[in-house]
Amino acid sequence: MEVREVSPETTYELRHAILRPHQPFEACIYDTDRDVTTFHVGAFYEGTLISVASFYEEKNPEFTKEKQYRLRAMATLPTHRGLGAGRAVIDYAEKRIREKNIELLWCMGRTSVQGYYERLGFQPHGNVFDYPPIGPHIVMVKDLMV
Repeated sequence: MEVREVSPETTYELRHAILRPHQPFEACIYDTDRDVTTFHVGAFYEGTLISVASFYEEKNPEFTKEKQYRLRAMATLPTHRGLGAGRAVIDYAEKRIREKNIELLWCMGRTSVQGYYERLGFQPHGNVFDYPPIGPHIVMVKDLMV
């Protein structure tokens, strides 16, 4: 498996197919995709893109740590789950983020994958909330200073 940074456009097809299949393709294009501090990571298996995630410098006001990044739009092809691609994407990104002395990584994860994020070292924060039109989510957080 090869894990590397990719362009935002490289992530859009997986974002749409996995995360927002019943929404317009444009719903998978985020305003922050081209911010100077944003980066996108993809995992390739036998030359096929199987997992993506995007990482943005964004502070969640619920946390006191000053240096924060947000994980967004993590998606893995169902046919390739269980190969460790998602973990490899997170590991790659965490290494890069830690080099910037970022203290905290957080995301708004679907409740259906909360256990997966917990296995990656994230902890739930706060209450479950509805994220229209996608459904129930919870904030997940990982302290990078431990």
